[in-house]
Amino acid sequence: MSASVKESVEMKKVYKGSRPIMATFIMIGGMIGLLFAIGLSISFGAADIELATVWSSVFHFQPELTSHQIIQEIRLPRVLGAALVGACFAVAGSIMQGMTRNPLADSGLLGLNAGAAFMLAICFAFFPGLPYMYIILFSFLGAAVGAGLVYGVGSVAKGGLTPMRLVLAGAAVSALLAALSEGIAIHFRIGQDLAFWYAGGVSGTKWEHLQIMTPWIVVAIAGAIVLSKSITLLSLGDEVAIGLGQRTGVIKFFGALIVLVLAGAAVSVVGAVGFVGLIVPHLTRFLVGNDYRWIVPCSAILGSLLVVLADFAARMVNPPYETPIGALIALLGVPFFLYLARKGGKEL
Repeated sequence: MSASVKESVEMKKVYKGSRPIMATFIMIGGMIGLLFAIGLSISFGAADIELATVWSSVFHFQPELTSHQIIQEIRLPRVLGAALVGACFAVAGSIMQGMTRNPLADSGLLGLNAGAAFMLAICFAFFPGLPYMYIILFSFLGAAVGAGLVYGVGSVAKGGLTPMRLVLAGAAVSALLAALSEGIAIHFRIGQDLAFWYAGGVSGTKWEHLQIMTPWIVVAIAGAIVLSKSITLLSLGDEVAIGLGQRTGVIKFFGALIVLVLAGAAVSVVGAVGFVGLIVPHLTRFLVGNDYRWIVPCSAILGSLLVVLADFAARMVNPPYETPIGALIALLGVPFFLYLARKGGKEL
């Protein structure tokens, strides 16, 4: 049987369980819901602003109006940052789960977020006042260091990597990197600067941040969509993918690069927020099936929606104070993680 015929047979199995109509509904309905959530998030806060004023500020900005200044300089970059960060974490999680066939894969659980935060601590300690462009590059490097340590520690165990061993290694490495970050913060007295990234939030997002991070994110998500068919085959197992003529090493390399860019960009803005990349891909897979050509774009939309709503809730729980969005998402993520762990971390 030729490779093309084998690929056709295997892909039919995937397509049989995929739900393109549901995926299309999610992408259209999700975008409408996301736009509504963005408008709602911009309108409500310490100072409530009517939707008509929001519309006027976006399309007919008048700098002399205080409400327009609040929208343009504070709320709009904040909510757009939340949407981008949600897409980053969700797509990174879906790619990680597809490549590793690990249902517990998530940038927060596998050390990428902690690694990026550790490099941010080094930035603030040794290179104060560093431009944001360099900070985001340090975040990419930190995410790579965290991932490398986790996979290195997990591979040492007898029997090789398993989903639970990988998560345990991630927990150990994340704890180590967090301790080192806190030690640096105490020694160099930068605890206040790092507190934002530890708690997780998008309140400090500026237009400058969006201008720098958006091209990285757009390219990375576009790359994830291009790789999505190969990720689908890889999720069937390395042996199947190789048998179908896939260059698994190349796919994993570019997939890992995409994950590092997405996780690094997200952490550089919002901090070490976990569980978005764990929850959203599982929910998306349940709704649309196992075809990553649908999972990746749907995950991006649902991840954006989740973080935008979490940020909105963070401002409304105890106004005028803000609750860290990392804590709110963890309220959903921890029970979900325990549910997956109770299932035994079975492969996807």
